[in-house]
Amino acid sequence: MGSTVYPSSAPQPIRLMVNGCAHDVPVAPGTALLHVLRNDLELNGPKYGCGLGECGACTVLMDGVAARSCVIPVKAALGRSITTLEGLGTRQRPGPTQQAFIECQAAQCGYCLNGMIMTVEALLRRNPCPTEAALRSELHHNLCRCGTHVEIMQAAVRAVQLRTAGVAGDSVP
Repeated sequence: MGSTVYPSSAPQPIRLMVNGCAHDVPVAPGTALLHVLRNDLELNGPKYGCGLGECGACTVLMDGVAARSCVIPVKAALGRSITTLEGLGTRQRPGPTQQAFIECQAAQCGYCLNGMIMTVEALLRRNPCPTEAALRSELHHNLCRCGTHVEIMQAAVRAVQLRTAGVAGDSVP
């Protein structure tokens, strides 16, 4: 008689392009992208905050656009370019947005910083010279419980200056 074929219990690998590198990750397609980035790829930039896509701590760039990775199923990332905080620069050579946040000491606990930096980075990729009002509007939905909003805004303005001057990350798109 014929044999019955049962679906494999192990998930099929999903290919993701993260920070310019291809990764084959064996996860269920509905797994949150944040969990894959942190648990499977060991990237610590995106943070788990609210799990609802509201606080911004988990923000990554998908094809250059800010996206809340805690509410995006990994299958939605197929064929897309994902950039995390780690993909913007290195400790030795931070990207201009990262450098601005360092210079302005825009962190207290630092938990929200990933989302703040990635949100500013996404805006600067679409609009290299935003007004302070545009920066405020863009960051409006990112939460900081420590109250470093003044320093975060200073860093966002500084990021515009650094990017315009071509400092600290000449190869950053």
